[in-house]
Parts: sequence; C-alpha cells; structure tokens
Amino acid sequence: MDRRPGRLLPGAASGQHRNNDRAHREMALVVTTRWEVSVGGVAGDQSDAFRRIRSDPADGPGPGRQGGHRVHQRPAPDVERPRSSVADPKPSNPEYRLFGQVLAIIAVLGLSFLAELTFLGDLRHGRDQVQLATQFRSELIKGIAPIGPVDDVNTPLALGAPVALLEIPRLNLREVVVQGTSPVPMMSGPGHRRDTPFPGQVGTSVIAGRRATYGGPFRSIDQLRAGDQMMVTTGQGKHAFVVLGVRRSGDPLPPALTSGEGRLTLVTTDGAPLWPTDVLRVDAKLTSTAQLTPAPLPSLELLAAEAAMAGDRLALVGVAGWSVLFAAVAVVTVWLRFYVGAWPAWLLGAPVLVSIDLVLVDEIAALLPNIL
Repeated sequence: MDRRPGRLLPGAASGQHRNNDRAHREMALVVTTRWEVSVGGVAGDQSDAFRRIRSDPADGPGPGRQGGHRVHQRPAPDVERPRSSVADPKPSNPEYRLFGQVLAIIAVLGLSFLAELTFLGDLRHGRDQVQLATQFRSELIKGIAPIGPVDDVNTPLALGAPVALLEIPRLNLREVVVQGTSPVPMMSGPGHRRDTPFPGQVGTSVIAGRRATYGGPFRSIDQLRAGDQMMVTTGQGKHAFVVLGVRRSGDPLPPALTSGEGRLTLVTTDGAPLWPTDVLRVDAKLTSTAQLTPAPLPSLELLAAEAAMAGDRLALVGVAGWSVLFAAVAVVTVWLRFYVGAWPAWLLGAPVLVSIDLVLVDEIAALLPNIL
C-alpha cells in the first residue's frame, strides 16, 4: 500500500465521495423544497424533508446499506381543499316582512270576528241582559214600563229599549226582550217587531231571536211542543201563553184570530245553526185576558234590516271606514316594530288596534242575518 504523502487511500477516497454525494443530494432536496414552497405548492415545515433524509437507512453508512443509486421521492404537496362555505342568508326584504306582519294582524282580526260571534258575543249578551233586567225591573216598579211602540210624548221607543220579559220553563229560558228586530239591538236579546202589538195585547205579537250567535237565546225553541207554557211580563202585567206548535216553511198556518184574541209568534232560523236555510216559527195562544192595544207603529216606518233574516246594509259604511283605519294603524305599528323596537311599537299600537277591532267586528256582525 502506498503511504506517500498527498495520496489518499482507496477506502478513504470512496468514503469521501460518498459523503460528497450525500451532501449534494441534501442540498438539491432543500433547494427543490424551498422552490416548491415559494411557488405555493407545499404546506408544512421544511424540516420534515431533513428528518426524512436523516432517518433514511439507505443513505446512512454501515453494512446495511445496499448498493446502487436511490431515487428520493419529493414530498407530496398538500392539496388545498375548497372551502365549504355556506353563503350567509341574505336578510329578508323589509317590505315582505312588513306585508307578513300586516297579514298576521288581519288573521287576528278574523279570529276575533269568530270569537265575537261565539264566545265574546255570549259574554256581551250576558252582560247586556243583566243591565236590561235591572233597567226593566226599575221601570216596572216605577210604573213607567212601555206598553206600546211610542212613549208618553208620542216618540217612538228607542231601538234596544227593554219592553218585556219572556220566560219558557221547558227550555229554562228567561230573556229580556228589546224593542226592534234589526241586527244591533238583537245582539243584546230577543227583539220585538215594532209593527206588531206587545205580548198580551189583542192581535199577534212577534218576537224574533238569534239561534246561534250572541248567546243564541232561541237555539232550542224547535223543541217546544203543543201545550208547553210561556209567560211574558210587560208594563201591563203578566200574560200566559200555551204553545200551539212549531211551524216551518210550507206548514199550514194557524187558525185566524177571532175578535179579542191574542197570540205570540217566536221567530228564528231553521237548518244548521250557522248556515240557516229558512225561518222557523213557534205559535202560542194567549190564555190570560187580552189587554187593549195602543195605536201600532205604521209598517212603512220599519227599517229594511228589521225583516226576518235581514242584515243592516248601512253597516257597510262603517265596515269600510273602520277597515281603512285598522289597516293604517296596523301598518304604522309594524313599521314602528322594525325601526323603534317591539315593546314600544306594541305598547302604543296594541290598545288602539284592539279598540278598533272591537268596533269593526260589531260592524261586520251587523251585516249578518238578524236571527242568525
């Protein structure tokens, strides 16, 4: 073996070449990795590449190294996944929200109308009956209860004034009768038709009553049978009646009255309670002494709304006016709801809306048949 200076041993030369090759490969990998990162391909730490190189057993010295060249694989670049972004919902259009709120208020109006015809109407009827009974009792005690269509100064009685007390024991019915058969007075109780005599007087007296709405005082009069008793109290005293029978459309009329006789006819709807098909009548004969009949009110003075199954067309004006006002207040309330806040808006608008609603549903109910 040559040991002259300046000459390397064969083994040393091969080891130095191996070290140089490894250094060159590491440098090439670092440059390549940095270039890929600068271009934007690799996400991660560059030290991973060095760790892979240093931990590669094929590149380290030792007896386990196999000969031949080894191709180093570049680290696979992380693929940037598209963001699964969900588009934020756009705020709803204020005009649509305003329209929805107004529709909700109108729906409440419809529900309150149904409540007025049933639950609220029953409460109103009961309250009015208590007040009417107190007023009529006071007039009977004072002797000023009406006995005809006009008062002492020849002025027609006010619509809705109490004129009689009707009692039917079989139906457990006790109702104060008011003057007039138009829809509004009959919300408080049965109505006396103004062009007929008062109950207990000579002639045929007619009292109409609602069957389904506002307490439905006449809901069960179709259950009356011949021979059932009735009693009516007026300013002329108590008058007894006996039922002749229930009469529907097409049934024979009762016999004509003879001189000095009195009769009472009760009128309500026939068919389904809220979907009437015709008029039902109950005829009763006066069995007590008939009283003298004051001069009747001319039939020409009767209102069109006082006929059986008639509605008050004049209420259309009120319905239109109150509807416009209700819609305007509803729009203002909803506008305040969005721009001022819920509590201030409803605190200001709710009392006004409720007040208008109560008046409006009464006007709408006046359009319906008076004996519904």
